[in-house]
Amino acid sequence: MTAKYQVLVVDDEAAILRFLKPALEANSYQVASAATAAEGVKRIAAETPDIVLLDLGLPDGDGKDVIRQVRQFSDVPIVVLSAREREMEKIEALDLGADDYVNKPFNVGELLARMRTALRHRMQRNAEVPVLKVGGLEVDAVRHRVMRGGVELKLTPKEFELLAFLAKHAGRVVTHRQILAAVWGPAHTEDTQYLRVYVGQLRQKIEERPDDPRVILTEPGIGYRIADR
Repeated sequence: MTAKYQVLVVDDEAAILRFLKPALEANSYQVASAATAAEGVKRIAAETPDIVLLDLGLPDGDGKDVIRQVRQFSDVPIVVLSAREREMEKIEALDLGADDYVNKPFNVGELLARMRTALRHRMQRNAEVPVLKVGGLEVDAVRHRVMRGGVELKLTPKEFELLAFLAKHAGRVVTHRQILAAVWGPAHTEDTQYLRVYVGQLRQKIEERPDDPRVILTEPGIGYRIADR
């Protein structure tokens, strides 16, 4: 089978690479690896992989520093793999520009699904798709219109802006700070309660059962993820 995508695994644990490589290759990925932060940044710059799997605990530095450096020159999808449990670690990695976060130990099937979503998100972003289809909705960024089953949903301008931002990042966790900065501006990055109110209003309009949301999913303590199907 011809490899579709090149993935760079930045992790100093040999056991992780031995575990991941056959699974990734079986799913048509071409696998390269780096064991240090410095080597990871260098290979990303030189080889331009399609996606990066990044451990946060590296022998010569923190994986968050890799994200910070890479985001200065590349929009390559980055999925963080880490055994760190602190929510703040996830939030910092996502705020720096990681596309997703998977805890160790992890299920390979889930990881592959997260990788597909990250790759699809980059393609959509690069293509600037005018109509995004998420969670049974059609979000038309040009006409500022949301349709479900051929029926237009009535949203306020700010509700539409919030939904459009989440839809643009479908399948990806976006933090409270990222959403607030993008939709309300940098001065409002701490207004998480304000965001919760708007998410609640939006759920009332787009969810079939607002008390059991299936479109806008909560990532406790971190932010939100919108269903990409």
